[in-house]
Amino acid sequence: MPNTDITQTTYTDTRTKVTDYSVAPQTPDGAGEQKETEYINANFTKWFGYYKKIPELKKAIDAFATWVLGKGYIVPAFYFERILDKITGWGEDTFQSILWNMLVIKKIHGDAYAEIIRDNKSGELVNLKPLNPAKMKTICNKQGRVIRYEQYDPISKKSTKTFDPPEIFHIVNDRVADEIHGTGTIEACEWVILARNEAMADWRRILHRSTIRIIEVDEDDRSRMANLKKDYAEAIDKGEVLLVPKGTGQIQDFAPPNTAHLETIRYYENFFYQALGVPKVILGGSEEFTEASSKISYLTYEQIYTREVVDLEADIWNQLGIRITFNKPASIKNEMLSSEEKNTGQVGFQPKDTTATLTRE
Repeated sequence: MPNTDITQTTYTDTRTKVTDYSVAPQTPDGAGEQKETEYINANFTKWFGYYKKIPELKKAIDAFATWVLGKGYIVPAFYFERILDKITGWGEDTFQSILWNMLVIKKIHGDAYAEIIRDNKSGELVNLKPLNPAKMKTICNKQGRVIRYEQYDPISKKSTKTFDPPEIFHIVNDRVADEIHGTGTIEACEWVILARNEAMADWRRILHRSTIRIIEVDEDDRSRMANLKKDYAEAIDKGEVLLVPKGTGQIQDFAPPNTAHLETIRYYENFFYQALGVPKVILGGSEEFTEASSKISYLTYEQIYTREVVDLEADIWNQLGIRITFNKPASIKNEMLSSEEKNTGQVGFQPKDTTATLTRE
């Protein structure tokens, strides 16, 4: 008889096999003690590949740039008629399309560069030419100040052109501490991007296999089984009826699993937009949201793109010497407060919830 004495039970120690999740510490990429410190983002082509191949990532970053710039800008007539209206970038650009391009690259790479071309005599801005960030070095002195930029050949590793700081229009994404570069958004989202696309690929394979038919046959002759399989495949292809002797076989469909897998994909999708910082509602994907939750997402995003607008206006003034004001998308703050009593799903919004103050009641 088996031994049922509970004192004789054993177990396997799994503590050495299961490790806790951890994140490796990092040090900011600041300037070193040497005379010069250079920065090159060797991962730009990797992140650019994600942008080109992941549709939801591309459209979210594109939408961000469009929300910042889509309503156009206001400048004195002098600036527009004499300078901005004549900027053509690579020949087919406009001043606004160049800025849109740079905002997209800033989110992908962390830094976006454009060559500032001025009139040799007057010093007036003549053109802005976007540059490939994969071919740009930022060089700082040991105090952490930019002293020059270099355009180089990634294959030969040799610099081909040198720029003084006033010759480059440089905008930076989320620079922190004393780092000498910005931080792109894709690196932090890489895990969820891969997880979601793997889950979608798995689900696609499952659905594809749901077209498989399983035929149970009372037969062990391989040649006769092959003929039956061939006849059955031809009947499906031609839409005809297949007649087989009674008792020869039983046909079953391959049943796909339940839709729990789809919930995982939706979870990854929501997680992705949260990690990227772009609400799905601004892309038009709001079918699963209530009106109230969509408004909250919109209102929250106002603060994000407003900060981007303010930063861009300051960069243009500091580096190009042009005072510019970007038109912001319509705010819904006042509409939310006035319609609260009319919408039972939208309650509890008070002025303190939508207006920044020093104290909160």
